[in-house]
Amino acid sequence: MPSRRHFSTTIATALACVALTPGAASAFDHPFIGQFHSITSIASTVPANGDVNPYGIVTVPGSAGALVRGNTLVSNFNNEENLQGTGTTIVQITPAGALSVFAKIKPSALPGPCPGGVGLTTALAILPGGYVVVGSLPTSNGQAATAEAGCLIVLDSWGHVVQTISGPPINGPWDMTVVDQGYGATLFVTNVLNGTVAAGETPTDQGTVVRIRVQPRFRRGLRVTSEEVIAEGFPERTDPAALVVGPTGVGLGEEGTLYVADTQDSRIAAVPGALYRQTPQGEGGITVATGGYLNSPLGLTITPNDDILTANGGDGNLVETTPVGAEFQPFDTGAGGGGLFGLTVAPRNQGVLFVNDTNNTLELLH
Repeated sequence: MPSRRHFSTTIATALACVALTPGAASAFDHPFIGQFHSITSIASTVPANGDVNPYGIVTVPGSAGALVRGNTLVSNFNNEENLQGTGTTIVQITPAGALSVFAKIKPSALPGPCPGGVGLTTALAILPGGYVVVGSLPTSNGQAATAEAGCLIVLDSWGHVVQTISGPPINGPWDMTVVDQGYGATLFVTNVLNGTVAAGETPTDQGTVVRIRVQPRFRRGLRVTSEEVIAEGFPERTDPAALVVGPTGVGLGEEGTLYVADTQDSRIAAVPGALYRQTPQGEGGITVATGGYLNSPLGLTITPNDDILTANGGDGNLVETTPVGAEFQPFDTGAGGGGLFGLTVAPRNQGVLFVNDTNNTLELLH
């Protein structure tokens, strides 16, 4: 069994409700990724137009339109010239590695506002009814100085853009998770452009998490019923290599706590009561774990045993952390620094799917 290292955390009383009970000892002692030992490259993520730098990833839960259950959608952040914030494609990849273009989004053809245009981020989710939502943090030339607020782009199950969701509080949507509530869905979106461009490479504590409630409308996109900032104070800055560094991956735990990957401070933060809280959690959330094996965590997902799995941007490792801050021995994917971004648990819990930016591939830890 992989070894585990404990270290100091600052979990406040508000997080006590998510602590593992003695009855959950087996989940606490055995990491989900500890059962996997091999990595298989599934496919290149590069479509015919040459888009690179795969960021977002989501598995298709059910077939609808062009979406096929068990396939994986991947969003590209860069164009063929490798300019950040200019990628326009979402590709669909089968478990056997066959690639097709699910959507190629033209900035000039968007049906609503999206300040700056199109640059598809890690914010990628599939909602009830087969709607796909992807974040856009666009630039005009791949440089942070030209980054604009962007939007969320809503596509139908055939890959056609049907609407945009923009304006405050959406400002540089960087990553996202969705909770299906039957009658509708709730999106949690991290935002990284609040004061970031003006501050440059000096960190500013203005990153946010926005909760957006939506209801599908038959063939007419989504009805947004509320938009609220539920967490604030996350550090963020521009970066010549990564464009922006700020709060990235998000995932909702079983007890209703939202976990956020704080990339700048190599930290996992918690936002208790995320589905229903009425006031923002300040100071970048409550620290669950900081340092240790965490090294600029980017993508984040919740494992079947309710641990927190993150992808290190700093060294290419996958790190599993318990809700009380204990880190398991990381898994080295071989991607190296700057190689990882989005990740998700594979269908039927048979591994972990992740994108490798180093060689523009979809890979499977199994």
